[in-house]
Amino acid sequence: MTAENNFLSSTFNPSIQPNRSALGQSIHSVAPARVNLLGEHTDYTGGLVLPMAIPFTTHAAISPRSDNLYGFSSDLFPETFTVDRDDRSSARGIWTDYPVGVLRQFQQRGIEPPAFDLRLSGNVPFGAGLSSSASVEVATSMALLAFSRTSLPIEDIALLSQRAENDYVHSPCGIMDQFVITAAKAGHALLLNTRDLSYEHLPMNKGALADTQIVVCNSMVKHSVATGEYGVRRRELEEGQAALRSTFPNLRDLGDATIDQLNQCQHQMSHEAFIRCRHVVTENARVRSARESMYSGNPSSLGKLMLEAHVSYRDDFAASCEEVDFLVDTAITLRGCFGARLTGGGFGGCTVNLVERTQSDAFATALKAAYQQQFNIAVEIYLCEAVDGAWLRNAHDTPASEERA
Repeated sequence: MTAENNFLSSTFNPSIQPNRSALGQSIHSVAPARVNLLGEHTDYTGGLVLPMAIPFTTHAAISPRSDNLYGFSSDLFPETFTVDRDDRSSARGIWTDYPVGVLRQFQQRGIEPPAFDLRLSGNVPFGAGLSSSASVEVATSMALLAFSRTSLPIEDIALLSQRAENDYVHSPCGIMDQFVITAAKAGHALLLNTRDLSYEHLPMNKGALADTQIVVCNSMVKHSVATGEYGVRRRELEEGQAALRSTFPNLRDLGDATIDQLNQCQHQMSHEAFIRCRHVVTENARVRSARESMYSGNPSSLGKLMLEAHVSYRDDFAASCEEVDFLVDTAITLRGCFGARLTGGGFGGCTVNLVERTQSDAFATALKAAYQQQFNIAVEIYLCEAVDGAWLRNAHDTPASEERA
């Protein structure tokens, strides 16, 4: 069971908004998906990330039960699942682990929702690296908050959603996905410092950047090495981070490290640890530079940073693959493309492309044709705008702390 699951529904209505009326009625919440523009594998080492929410959604509908059970169902999977309100059993390795993991986090905080039925639906592409799992977790969190008539701040909603995946599903994801899905703002990307959860909404609609569009291309491949190699990469980063701390005791984590400090410690770590850390340190620098590009509305400089990020992800982090490299190499030759890179966990999945808006349709057609000819695989391409996160979508009806998004 991967961390990515899709909850498709042909009847999904994105206009449905949360409803906090009498507990005899259903409550609905909506959470988007996300794509990461820059900042890959930096979010578990105190670094910077630059994702945005995109217009794919998970819908959670929750309604009361008359017994003492919690029920879970999905439009995608035929099986339903019920658990007693007193049950504290571990994960079962099925799709329900994601919403049940969120429920466990509520229970650990002393929030015991009344008996309910929760049904999930949506249209987040499966296995594409667009964070369907985090979308499910945040949608579930927002529904449970409204149903329990309780409140939590943005940071806590994101953290408990992440911990559901870390502690219950046992997937070692960072905080990026859950945070941006909670806190995103339309027309903006979200610059998040993963160490202290401070964040800033950066404009995607300023200057010449307003005339561009994010085009996401799903390679339709996900190599089986991904799950195991993710753990290997984390251990290599931890090795390098430990060596840095031994030389620079005041260094909190890789998020603080400079390339000069890393070079000084090169011989205290394996070559693999060094180049993995080099990716993270330079990636944090690219995110900082992207902030300047976005405030100046400069798509050329932002696109250049994206391409540099792909090269680093491919060579230093060694997490790309032949199919994705072909998509990136082809994209940057096409008219209107400012930059392209692999996004997500790696070893397949999606590329994210910054494209002149008037050229986005032609870009998509050309990229599809080239990939089909090279690999005989029909890609899926999504033309995306930056949309609101779950907080802004649901805040007007969902009880929570004072809105800060």
